[in-house]
Amino acid sequence: MSDTRFDVTGIGNAIVDVLAKTDDAFLVTHNLPKGAMTLIDGDAAERLYGQMSSPMEQSGGSAANTIAGLASLGGACAFVGKVHDDVLGDSFRDAIRGTGVTFDTPAATDSAPTARCLIFITPDAQRTMQTYLGACVELGPRDIDPEVIQNSKITYLEGYLWDPAAAKEAFIRAATIAHEAGNRVSLSLSDPFCVDRHRADFLNLLEGHVDILFANEDEITSLYEVDDFDEALQYVRGHCEIAALTRSEKGSVVVSGDEVHVIDAAPVEQVVDTTGAGDAYAAGFLYGITHHLDLHDAARIGGVAAAEVISHMGARPAEPLGSLIEHKLHINL
Repeated sequence: MSDTRFDVTGIGNAIVDVLAKTDDAFLVTHNLPKGAMTLIDGDAAERLYGQMSSPMEQSGGSAANTIAGLASLGGACAFVGKVHDDVLGDSFRDAIRGTGVTFDTPAATDSAPTARCLIFITPDAQRTMQTYLGACVELGPRDIDPEVIQNSKITYLEGYLWDPAAAKEAFIRAATIAHEAGNRVSLSLSDPFCVDRHRADFLNLLEGHVDILFANEDEITSLYEVDDFDEALQYVRGHCEIAALTRSEKGSVVVSGDEVHVIDAAPVEQVVDTTGAGDAYAAGFLYGITHHLDLHDAARIGGVAAAEVISHMGARPAEPLGSLIEHKLHINL
């Protein structure tokens, strides 16, 4: 492995999240698939935004949330994602740099506006996402800085970004550079609908480019087109070095060859908003394995990070995760 400056570099959608509480009737009225992420166009984004009650805006994007979580744990991180040279783009850039993350991707000046994700949170804390990708689709191979990837222990890829053709090329370029430098590549499957769209591509990625996979129970069973979680687990153990699989209130399962770890979910007094739970788990897990902790402790850190995020509105930590982990798990970070 080369000398590294970053623990993890994330590549994903640079999105501003717009969150609002709603009820199931609203989802039915507007034909929004509950608990899923759906891509929408600019007109739909404007229409739905106008229907949101007391919306709250904050920087988001799945991989960006994970990178921000890693920074909160004390990790050294970079992020690659495309924003427009507009107000929301400036907001995203300021927010992620404010966490200590290196973010140097040039802003687009002649494309669609900065992306936004409209997140509707029902009383059961489920989030239903309507995403306008905007400038995100402009990300391409030229935005990959080889020096950054070469100097990152892990390059983390967001499955949501697999839709645009140029982003696919960016992923493959980044993964190739990382492996040539002796570093690892990680992929998040992101969403069951995302898996349905790109199943064959994701399976090819796993076999040729991915060392560490993140998925929830719905995503991993969708990937292998099976109904049983244990059956999916047997498939994935032969496809990548490490698979970290989250199961909501059941905790998580980490498999690496013959090694299997079952980790209970961290207790939560009240689940407020599940937005970003998987992102936070990935942050904790990646922090653990880039700081020489075993898989079991890495997953425990991921669980506590996820529990913190779902205890409040928004997908990013409300308190420093490093201090929280030391207090809850007695692991000295």
